[in-house]
Amino acid sequence: MTTIAAPDFALSAREQELSAIISAYNEVTDKLKGSHERLTGEVVRLREQLEEKNRELARKERLAALGEMAAGVAHEIRNPLAGIQLFSSMLEQDLHEHPEMKKKASRISKGVRTLDGIVNDVLAFAAPGEFELEEISLAPIVDESIALVAPQRQANAAVIHVDMESCDVRLLANAVQLQRALLNLLFNALDAAGPDGEIWVDCILDSQAKLYLLRVADNGPGVPAELRQRIFHPFYTGKDSGTGLGLAIVHRIAECHGGTVRVADRPGGGAMLNLPLKPVSIAPVDKHSMESA
Repeated sequence: MTTIAAPDFALSAREQELSAIISAYNEVTDKLKGSHERLTGEVVRLREQLEEKNRELARKERLAALGEMAAGVAHEIRNPLAGIQLFSSMLEQDLHEHPEMKKKASRISKGVRTLDGIVNDVLAFAAPGEFELEEISLAPIVDESIALVAPQRQANAAVIHVDMESCDVRLLANAVQLQRALLNLLFNALDAAGPDGEIWVDCILDSQAKLYLLRVADNGPGVPAELRQRIFHPFYTGKDSGTGLGLAIVHRIAECHGGTVRVADRPGGGAMLNLPLKPVSIAPVDKHSMESA
């Protein structure tokens, strides 16, 4: 029987060297391709970030110009308004024995107070964009703010759920401005929730951003996606009354605290506004989640 030798598939040294070169080339090519894809993604991200910053800068410049003009108008209005308020009050006293005429004078006084409130909102919006931050406790501010909105809450027969344990945190903030922002958020939530509505207030730690988020949510109709930026524009309002400055003031205060207020859908329906605030220190915390509400 004749034996047939198996073919010799052994690679020569030169072929092995060539194979190694090709493998190394393919490996380098794959790495370069991966690096190129990552760099492309990073360029896109940075471009989007730059565009966002440019939009924010343009917005701040527009708001600064608008605020300066509004402040000038408000100051011009405030002086004659004070005179009208004084004389209408005197007129009410003089008409004590004439109920019908006194009622008309009272309406004038009420209208003047409404205008004075609008002027105050304009001046608050036009206030300087910087103020001193100090170490404060959030819980007393939340507690006092809930008390201040009690008349409207009672008028609406609404319920406000407050997680005071989660609000027991120390922050770097301006107490007066922070309370103004929280009050505006609460009034906005009460308007959105309507009669028999529900409001939730709590504070959670965003460990990734190293910020606390003060959250005010409601079970109202929510905010359509196309309006989520417009609601923070000055003088924009979806209500029949009001100046449209409430959320614009909140946005301005948030920026002065180094953040930006955001609106999102609340799980279960309604809207949730998140106000980012800097903590005095970051410590592990166990916060109740609003999603379980």
